[in-house]
Amino acid sequence: MLDALLSGTHDPEVLAELARGRLRAKLPALRQALAGNLKPHHTLIITHILAHLDYLDETIAILTEEVEKRLAPFAHEAENLCTIPGVAARASHVILAELGPDMSRFASDRHAASWAAVCPGNDESAGKRRSGKTRKGNPHLHTALIEAANAAARTKNTYLRAQYEQVKRRRGHKTAIAAVPHSILIAAYHILKDDVPYKDLGGDYFARRADPARLASRLVAQLERLGHSVTLNTSTAPNVAAAPA
Repeated sequence: MLDALLSGTHDPEVLAELARGRLRAKLPALRQALAGNLKPHHTLIITHILAHLDYLDETIAILTEEVEKRLAPFAHEAENLCTIPGVAARASHVILAELGPDMSRFASDRHAASWAAVCPGNDESAGKRRSGKTRKGNPHLHTALIEAANAAARTKNTYLRAQYEQVKRRRGHKTAIAAVPHSILIAAYHILKDDVPYKDLGGDYFARRADPARLASRLVAQLERLGHSVTLNTSTAPNVAAAPA
């Protein structure tokens, strides 16, 4: 739309039709926003902004090519890391660059998580739990893991999504999204150490481990809070495993 404006197209209808993706849901507002006078100083500002964006795109392309060249010897490791839900190519590159491909430098997965400062805090005394904040660690690795955690929380039927939902119910989004990076880093450690792809525990992992009586009690309490009266009857039907998709 900005390129069209600079090329001399000022019709709001024509400009709005150039919208793509989610912007197309806002066509009426776009037509209204695009109806106006484009003055010389507007043109100058837009030209410089677009030129700067072109420069950034070119720089990113050059640096991405250089990163891929340097990580070429570790392409197999990067591919395995990308099997973790939420971990895309860029995140795998950051993990390899910051954590390293050789896990022998760490005594265990817990040491790796501690070094990266993604261990959940555990400050407890006399039965009272204090701050569970993690200390500051490698900022590049931390950012990549948080981005991967947010992506993993949006996946379907995965252990990481189930972990996020489980923690979120008890402690909210902020704490939940801070817990998932720890699991991603632990998975990355074992993937790099054992040279294997990620093996998901499944979205029903916590349900399988739950005590049936406690799970039933929690579900009944949820229904009662919604105003329902619940009577439990023990089923005599055999458990039937779901057919694989």
